[in-house]
Amino acid sequence: MEWLTCLKESVDFMETRLTEIRSPQEVADHVHMSVMYLQRGFQIMTGYTLGEYIRNRRLYLAATELIHTDTPVVDLALKYGYDSQAGFDKAFVRFHGITPLDVRKSGGRIRTFSRLNIIVTVEGGESMKFSIEKKEKFSVVGFTRIFSESDSYEMIPKFWDETIEKYASHLMKGEAPEGEAEKYVAAHHIGEFGICIDNMPESDRFRYMIAGCYTGGSVFEGMDVQEIDAGDWAVFDCTMKTLQQTNTAIWKEWLPGNLEYEIAGNCTVEWYSPEGTPGPDQKCQIRIPVKRRA
Repeated sequence: MEWLTCLKESVDFMETRLTEIRSPQEVADHVHMSVMYLQRGFQIMTGYTLGEYIRNRRLYLAATELIHTDTPVVDLALKYGYDSQAGFDKAFVRFHGITPLDVRKSGGRIRTFSRLNIIVTVEGGESMKFSIEKKEKFSVVGFTRIFSESDSYEMIPKFWDETIEKYASHLMKGEAPEGEAEKYVAAHHIGEFGICIDNMPESDRFRYMIAGCYTGGSVFEGMDVQEIDAGDWAVFDCTMKTLQQTNTAIWKEWLPGNLEYEIAGNCTVEWYSPEGTPGPDQKCQIRIPVKRRA
């Protein structure tokens, strides 16, 4: 499905089932897309995760019902997906800054959150430099942590800093590795890849690995192994300094403007060149699994 059509149909689906949807997976299933890809693209394009959009729309509509109907607050809480009135009250105050009862009594000012209309002006599109490369299946080993789409741009760099400090401090200084963990990191080139993996379909979270190539043998305690499927990949060259900017441009410009390829697979890969000194000018790639449109 074409990317903008996919986003628009996602909004249509959520709007017609706002009181029924229980997880982002339902939206992804409707548009036949990986939940991780849909979450990432939706958040980059709109500023909200799917879960945030649904929750904000529910709280806005609940407030309008408080003002214009006599429906009991507890019934509205259940209607808009809360197990108790206490949970609803807490979420309501966090969003609107006023309690449900105060809104009903005084018709107090509420926060407006209207339906999204997906309108995109493509600025880069097909002019972005990329190549399509066929990759064989391979396995990686490394450290894994779970992140939310809403704050991944902030938290993933912190994960890298923590991992380097704990497991690769000598390597980063150009020194010989010390300790079994750092020797394992050096032997498997852990840090060559950063991999986003879609296998948490019931939430807006995903797994991220700081990884290196795995060719068999023992796996160090605290690390995981992940297999990356063979296929075609869209490869975008960048640097550490422009990595996040390039990633945003892929989802906001390249995908909306691309008439030849669509997303496939269940992960995206960042590759960091082992040559040169780590820093803002280090060469990188973002690799997106794709397939030709039917």
